[in-house]
Amino acid sequence: MNIVVFGPARRVGVLEGDRIVDLNATDAELPPALLPLIELGQNGKNRIAKAVAQMRGVAVDGTKVLAAAGVQLHAPWAGKRVACAGGNYAEHSYGMAINRGTKDITLEKMSTQIRAAGNWGFWKVLDEAAGTGTEIPYPSRADYFDYEGEVAIVIGKRGKNIPAEKLGDYVWGVTLANDWSNRDAGGPQRAMSFNLPKNFDLSLSLGPSIAIDGVDPQNVDVETRVNGALRQHYNSKDMVFSFAEYLAFLSIDFTFVPGDVILGGTGAGTAQDSTKPNADGTRPRELFLKKGDTVAISSPSIGTLENRIV
Repeated sequence: MNIVVFGPARRVGVLEGDRIVDLNATDAELPPALLPLIELGQNGKNRIAKAVAQMRGVAVDGTKVLAAAGVQLHAPWAGKRVACAGGNYAEHSYGMAINRGTKDITLEKMSTQIRAAGNWGFWKVLDEAAGTGTEIPYPSRADYFDYEGEVAIVIGKRGKNIPAEKLGDYVWGVTLANDWSNRDAGGPQRAMSFNLPKNFDLSLSLGPSIAIDGVDPQNVDVETRVNGALRQHYNSKDMVFSFAEYLAFLSIDFTFVPGDVILGGTGAGTAQDSTKPNADGTRPRELFLKKGDTVAISSPSIGTLENRIV
């Protein structure tokens, strides 16, 4: 089942082909908003399944069952924290290292180095996340604006100091993300910073849906296309640190709550890891995003998350 947030009131429904089943309109015991739906946990999922089964074969009526083509989808984000894994795919990090002039590096060595260095990443500080179809304003700080197609998990249960083997108890669903990134210099390197290259208005896209059953977050195929041209094609099984390891690491002394999101990092094929410097050390701009470009991230089990740069 694929949960979507739709329409002016940002109600929650299940997307089935070309139809959306409005959950609260079908079952008044189900909340109309995403966060309280997530907070229902497995009991909520059971009610969702019953509501959807009840509507199978029912004609589009504009109330309980809507035509998906006429409905705006929003980011399926519950307004909670967003943690982002950094440098978590060896091939992506390998390309970055080669372009920086690193010598004597192989893909195998890169994977070993990433694991030896340990988990790292950053937080997105958001007021709003972009959904599919939302236009993304080109950041004024950026000259090299990049995309990062990612797999993300949505936490469905409150927990702290969570063992890695308990991941399945805490994942409510799986979605796609675009971690929009400013690849210009972020100022002097410091151990801690405001991380401006990763935080600006609409610096995160999520969606188009949250798959809440039948999807293994550690085995999701992802493709990213820019203006229709394939840039990224990878599977989340290639993450160096798994979602389970990230949840265990981040939850030490830190309580996760329903609606929190963890992004697993991006695979090879971003503009940054694909762009080799010119002989004079400058970077070509050809693969980086420009106003008018469209970026589409897709997975068969989740759908397509598409945004245009303006």
